[in-house]
Amino acid sequence: MAAALLLVCSLTAVAQPPSLQAQDLARKNGCLSCHGMVRKQVGPGFAQIAARYRGDPEAPLRLAGKIQAGSVGTWGRVIMPRQALVTPADAQVLADWVLSQPPLP
Repeated sequence: MAAALLLVCSLTAVAQPPSLQAQDLARKNGCLSCHGMVRKQVGPGFAQIAARYRGDPEAPLRLAGKIQAGSVGTWGRVIMPRQALVTPADAQVLADWVLSQPPLP
């Protein structure tokens, strides 16, 4: 019984809703140093990115690629540095999360 309770407690401690997992990834990888949740800091805010690509079915894959490889020119002269330490799976989680942000107020 104690082993089963310990297993359930450990699983619930590890299992997070996808949005919390993505927020943790964003913090861990320094995304919030350049991007605000809504408005531009150095780079565009996540809500601005979501607004630009809303309805684009290819956006999640393309954005995940930009997270890993970096880009320049999409938002003016701002350079998105490549994030080589972000795995393809984590890049996809981040891209999906960014694109899920609600419309701008």
